[in-house]
Amino acid sequence: MNLWGAIAVMAAVTYLLRAVPLVALRKRITNPWLLDFLHYVPFAVLTAMTIPAIIFATDSPVSGLVALGVAVIVAVRRGSLLLVALFAAAAVLVTEALINLI
Repeated sequence: MNLWGAIAVMAAVTYLLRAVPLVALRKRITNPWLLDFLHYVPFAVLTAMTIPAIIFATDSPVSGLVALGVAVIVAVRRGSLLLVALFAAAAVLVTEALINLI
C-alpha cells in the first residue's frame, strides 16, 4: 500500500470512529453508570498515554519515576503547573546526576 492509500485508510477509520457513535446514539444517555464511565474516559486515556512517556523520556526509568513522584506531590500540595514542571525537571536532573555519580 502506498503512502496516500495508508493516509486514506487512517482518515476513514478515524472518521468512522467519531461519526458512528454520533449517528447511533441520537437519544440522550440517561444511564448513570454509563454517564460516569464516559466522564472518566478522557482522564484515563490521557493518563495511559502520559505515564509511560514520563517514565521513558529520561535516560533512566528510575529518574522518570522519581520525577513523576515529585510532580504528584507538588500537584497535590496545590502547586501551579509551572512549579510542578520545574520541580519534576529538577528531580530528573538531580536523580540523573546521582545515578551517573554512582
